[in-house]
Amino acid sequence: MANFDAILVGSGINSLVCAGLLARAGWEVAVFERNDCFGGNIRTEELTLPGFLHDVLSGWHPLFTGSPAYGELREELTVHGLHYLNTPHPTATLFPDDLAAFLTTSQEDNAAHFDGFAVGDGEAWRNMMAGFLTKADLAFGLLGTELWSPQGLLLAARGWRSLGTEASLQFGAELLESSRHWLEKTFSSPRIRGLLAPWVLHTGLGPEAAGSGFMTQVIAASLQLGGMPVPRGGGARLVDALASLIRAQGGVLRSGSHVERILLRDGRALGVRLLNGEEYTAGRAVICSVTPSQLYLKLLDPKQVSSSLRQRASEFRHGRGDMQIHLALSAPPAWPDERLLKTALIHVTPGLDAVSRAVHEADRGLLPEEATIVVGQPLTVDPSRAPRDKWILWIQLQELPSRPRGDAAGRIDTRDGFWDDILKERYADRIMRRLYRQLPGLEESILKRVVLSPADLERLNINLVGGDPYGGDCSLDQFFLCRPLPGLPQHRCPMAGLYHIGASTHPGPGLHGASGYMVAKQLLNPGLLQRIS
Repeated sequence: MANFDAILVGSGINSLVCAGLLARAGWEVAVFERNDCFGGNIRTEELTLPGFLHDVLSGWHPLFTGSPAYGELREELTVHGLHYLNTPHPTATLFPDDLAAFLTTSQEDNAAHFDGFAVGDGEAWRNMMAGFLTKADLAFGLLGTELWSPQGLLLAARGWRSLGTEASLQFGAELLESSRHWLEKTFSSPRIRGLLAPWVLHTGLGPEAAGSGFMTQVIAASLQLGGMPVPRGGGARLVDALASLIRAQGGVLRSGSHVERILLRDGRALGVRLLNGEEYTAGRAVICSVTPSQLYLKLLDPKQVSSSLRQRASEFRHGRGDMQIHLALSAPPAWPDERLLKTALIHVTPGLDAVSRAVHEADRGLLPEEATIVVGQPLTVDPSRAPRDKWILWIQLQELPSRPRGDAAGRIDTRDGFWDDILKERYADRIMRRLYRQLPGLEESILKRVVLSPADLERLNINLVGGDPYGGDCSLDQFFLCRPLPGLPQHRCPMAGLYHIGASTHPGPGLHGASGYMVAKQLLNPGLLQRIS
């Protein structure tokens, strides 16, 4: 039995950030990962052919490079080999008529471009950015503060003093607004709505969901302010740098180490037992980056978890499934607008209504007839990802049912409702046919195609339940003060010394490391609630 100050279960971005900060402060830390590689949803592999480096799951790091975790660790991560590359052309939407709308890192260019679609939309964009920036500390504070804590109360108090009562109430209403309502009241052009609407999918929401308008603004502002950075050599370089930093401070990382049980005594977490029977103690904290069902229904002895807590954990909902299509190409694609060839991430969709329709179809268990196609082009930022003159496309589909019950187009037989190899390839064919119509020569340029269904994603990472890449449904009853569970609106668990981090906890999904950062700061700088507990 080995002794540590802190043990972390799982090695996703939140665990690695937390372990890195604790190790820097002199804590003895150990990270146990059940898979053969570290990183959770960050992995880079030659998935198709030798020399083609694909980010297999997550692919883009704007949230991390803008996070306090990166701000604090940046110099050391650079020493450990992490180098970010960026682009002034983060995103665009390509419409069926081959016209495209773009968002860059230049506010003036964006405003002029928006006015080209509808006079006044440029001014609307300037006003949105100006208004958002006046409340940016509050907006990002909501996503980076332990809300049910003295710090959360201070954030609310600062917001009220800064805005006043009337504006504070208005801000509260804006937090609940849907993306559709915000887009339609703000912009006249359907093209600009179609440019921004797909980004709500990257938060696990749909355009009609409460709170989706706020999240659309957060992402849109972040893209203009921060671009679309990626690590040189692939997302796994972030994992490598964090792991190197942890080891340099004496920390231990073990892959292929399946934690079977969290050990408790008198209501306090003492350590963990692995599937092979090995036990390790944690003198200060056990920190788990898992889903609520894994934590309260599997890792903890059911005799030591209340029936009400087990019931709430069993009712935690997961969101829509996700599919990825990875392509190795013999040449760059022939986009209908040459500006698209230097754009990092492109949505292919008819616009807001189509995004909404596909979400509704997926929520009803149907394969969408016209899903939003997310096309990532990592070589626009990092040419080292493929051999010279070759290309990579990273395609993501975020509007899929985990268990398909039918096809909205009535053409694909979903059979038993499971994502087997036949079903995933047939649906991928539907997506590719749409791209072939707009990208002449694409089909002939494909050297290798690899499709990952929602079921494949869950096999890669146990936290991706049903292929949900966002750690659980992000509706308001499972977000902010209700995440991870109603009555448990923070990262401290009812058992002393036990902490819960990851996408299933506040502030939810996104490659930012925020929950790991918050827990590390709580442990290193105990606040009032910790001192009196």
